[in-house]
Amino acid sequence: MDFLEQARRVIFLEIEELRRLHDQLDDSFATAVSILRETTESGAKILVVGVGKSGHIGRKLAATLCSTGAPAIVLDSQDAIHGDLGLVNAGDSVLALSYSGETEEMLTLLPYLKRRGARLIAITGKPTSTLARASDCVLNVQVQREACPLNLAPTSSTTNALVMGDALAMVLLEARGFTREHFAELHPGGSLGRALLLRACDIMRKGEDLVIVTPDLSIRETISRMTHARAGAVVIVDANGLLAGIFTQGDFARTFGTDGAEIGKKPVGEYMTAHPKFIHQQKLVGEVLRLLEGLRIDDLPVVDDDLRPVGIIDVQDLTHHQVV
Repeated sequence: MDFLEQARRVIFLEIEELRRLHDQLDDSFATAVSILRETTESGAKILVVGVGKSGHIGRKLAATLCSTGAPAIVLDSQDAIHGDLGLVNAGDSVLALSYSGETEEMLTLLPYLKRRGARLIAITGKPTSTLARASDCVLNVQVQREACPLNLAPTSSTTNALVMGDALAMVLLEARGFTREHFAELHPGGSLGRALLLRACDIMRKGEDLVIVTPDLSIRETISRMTHARAGAVVIVDANGLLAGIFTQGDFARTFGTDGAEIGKKPVGEYMTAHPKFIHQQKLVGEVLRLLEGLRIDDLPVVDDDLRPVGIIDVQDLTHHQVV
């Protein structure tokens, strides 16, 4: 048996069924999105019901909806008829997944869902099934054949249901005006969330880790203070305490190669980078990333409203705070 060829056959069959899903999409999809949008904007919730493999797809769909700001709960069919129907309220929407549309547990639950005042959206491969007839909206995920060589194991059909669920969630996301910032609020533990929610003041080096000197300080003393603070750069201020320049270890290495050991006696002001790029302490880390990457620099002074240095960000700090 050619395993690679068999694998390509499975993938090809599922791609073909997805093409058919694409072509058979109709106005029912727009109706479903409108129902879900009304549900979320009214403060109600989405309940997802499925049994067996459809249940697995339903759990993934519920997780995707929640992560994109549409409150969704997985409702177990058996638990529902033994008390969990209390989760269902008028104004809620139910996404019911069943390829056959005749799953016994699902059909048992239907009249109670309707009685509770929930609107029902069916994701099924049988648009004339009992589930479909009882629903307010039907999304057809019908396939001509499964990718299973026996045409038995749910494969193409579950892929179609999964993709239909993704399409619902993503179009609903856009319809609701859900942004990267909203996404970050729901994913504060991820790198995107940290990059969008953290500010420069949250990750900058300050206090004993921040070296601030005046232009007349010798290079030898400047390097000594950098070494003591384990810093890769120092910030230079003018007589008024305003940002005047920056001097880095890289600057020292380059100037030492030119001027030799005598550099130690000279003032740091002669070798600093004057008027360096900087960022305000309240700017988001996403902008810090943009500056560091765009300018290809390793150190960025952080200032307050008066342009007084209050910190410095080393590119290594981004890794430490897990924002890259």
